[in-house]
Amino acid sequence: MSGPKTNFFYSDANQPHPERAKTMLQKYPQIKQLFGAEPKTMFIIFQLVILQSIIAIFLGMAGTEYWWVSLIVAYCFGAFFNHATFVIIHETSHNAVFNRKIFNRLAACLVDIVNVFPSAEGFRVYHVRHHAHQGDYEFDADLPYKHEAKTIGNNSFLKAIWLLFFPVVQGLRPFRMKNIKMWNPWVVLNVITTFGFAIWLGTTFGWNGVLYMFLSFGFSIGLHPLGARWIQEHYTPEGNPQESFNYEGRLNIPGLNVGLHNEHHDFPNIAWNKLPELRKIAPEFYSTLAHHTSWVNLFFNFIFNPKYDLYSRIVRNKEGKAGVDPDFLDRNELVLSKEALKIG
Repeated sequence: MSGPKTNFFYSDANQPHPERAKTMLQKYPQIKQLFGAEPKTMFIIFQLVILQSIIAIFLGMAGTEYWWVSLIVAYCFGAFFNHATFVIIHETSHNAVFNRKIFNRLAACLVDIVNVFPSAEGFRVYHVRHHAHQGDYEFDADLPYKHEAKTIGNNSFLKAIWLLFFPVVQGLRPFRMKNIKMWNPWVVLNVITTFGFAIWLGTTFGWNGVLYMFLSFGFSIGLHPLGARWIQEHYTPEGNPQESFNYEGRLNIPGLNVGLHNEHHDFPNIAWNKLPELRKIAPEFYSTLAHHTSWVNLFFNFIFNPKYDLYSRIVRNKEGKAGVDPDFLDRNELVLSKEALKIG
């Protein structure tokens, strides 16, 4: 029996998504008809903000002695609502809600107000580079710090604690990235609107409502079966050369198809509601890929299976041919690197 891992799985190969996207477009040019934003997502934004605000107001008026009610409601319901806000923030980072970048950033700031902790603009800063440099330790903030992976190891208790504080952990990773400026006017706006809404809610209706939103935020990406989404996307316990994994289960409905992660990485400018159509057009490209069918099972498997740890990631031995032009967000179109596509 082999001992615990002491490093990531290193690969000399380029990330798989650009080449697969190129092949798919050659075989099915009609995929281009799926490209573009989905403004109807704004209706979901309004529903989420209004619903979470109403619940927070009622719990705030109940008083802090009912903190335990906030805990239960946040775990059973609020986590799912806030998880959907993060999916929409993810959509706005790809300009997949509106065609104009400024409207996407405003939409992200709006839906982020129910998360208590401002996340939208920070996520936008590093997420596009995750696509462009998947597996590059210096540019991909989705990868754990080396000392982070070493500290947690395959200890079940520490892995659970890591999930509990994952929002904080993820917030610290972008500082590892090269040539990234984390502060700009949009970040300031994001901070003011999110903290301002929480302060208004707490002073007007009671702080138990703010506690509910904070717990909903924490559970939605932390110590909750929904937290398995972050494991599902790119963690591979046995060095499987497949780098991106799908979740294919019922929680994709409230999760706005976020589990279709391979489809998303292949075509980041296809909006969430059209990803199933991509699968219908080109099923043979995805049917043979390994995938997860349960976030609940993955949640417990990650914690208790010693073969799953933070080293269970594939890292590039070299920066290589990144595959996606990091400026594609600004042009609201999929632009694969000329070298990867062998064009120009």
